[in-house]
Amino acid sequence: MLEVQENWGIKEIEELFHSDLHELGTLADSLNSDIVTFVVNRHINYTDVCVSKCPLCAFHKNKEEGYLMSVEEVLKKAEEAVKLGATELHIVGGHNPEVSIEYFEEMFKAIKSRFPGVVIKALTATEVHFLSKIEKTSVEEVLDRLKKAGLQAMPGGGAEILDNDIRAKICPNKANADEWLGVMKKAHELGIKSNATMLFGHVENYRHRAKHLYRLWKLQEKTGGFIAFIPLVFHPENTKLKEMGLVTRRTDPVDILKTIAVSRIVLNNFRSVRAYWVMMGERLASVALCYGANDVDGTLIEERVTHAAGARTPLYMPVEKLMWIIRGAGKKPAERNTFYNILRVFE
Repeated sequence: MLEVQENWGIKEIEELFHSDLHELGTLADSLNSDIVTFVVNRHINYTDVCVSKCPLCAFHKNKEEGYLMSVEEVLKKAEEAVKLGATELHIVGGHNPEVSIEYFEEMFKAIKSRFPGVVIKALTATEVHFLSKIEKTSVEEVLDRLKKAGLQAMPGGGAEILDNDIRAKICPNKANADEWLGVMKKAHELGIKSNATMLFGHVENYRHRAKHLYRLWKLQEKTGGFIAFIPLVFHPENTKLKEMGLVTRRTDPVDILKTIAVSRIVLNNFRSVRAYWVMMGERLASVALCYGANDVDGTLIEERVTHAAGARTPLYMPVEKLMWIIRGAGKKPAERNTFYNILRVFE
């Protein structure tokens, strides 16, 4: 009989992936309440210029082809989001060597000055690591300065798979697994909460996923700084991985639901596991709410990274549609903020 363990090992987690899907789903669903949350937020991708050029990514551009938003352009998008009721700005981009820490300090201070109630959730651990190299300073110094400028939380991107053999194939030119974990550990120590992700369905196997979940679970036991876990379904269109013939299609729904369920069972020390509708699609996201997911992310408003890799979901999801996804699973929708404080429950 499947059950939640107090202490997980990589072998035990890997074995879960070989379990019956519906048994996994039943256990995972029993760990959640009937409330499923969402946030009203906006994604702002401040630049698509990235020197890392990861084979898994379809978003990156060269300097000549790409863009870099001015602070005023970011503020305009922030204003549009706030008018739509956004409580969170999710700000991420590429590894652009022409972007300095002062750019972010100016951006964050301007946002907090004009919209003090909105939460700035910005920069992946790999972006912070890259910025520390550009600035020739420590990760701690970068995070401390950004926090003083208004950074309140970090997204979970850049984790991909926390195994360096896999990273050598899918993202060889950015922070390695230990460096990603090290940035998050330092952020948590400084009081900056964060999310965590796992990009799956490419060249990894169950053991790599198990190792990834184990390392997240272990760090959470130490810091308690992670808020949510977001399993991200890999989309191969327009990526080098597809061009090289390593990944030809998106993984199947059974694999996606199984990964959601295993994540919820293992990461019992995380508040939430998300059904990220952008990558999963609306109907599968609704099904995932019965397989361990208890959050559908948010309105997003203009997500670009996944859509560059072939996602056909909308760029914006109205609150009414998010509630439709949630109610379709027989769950009760509730709006939250970045830190999973419930703002209102919808009957």
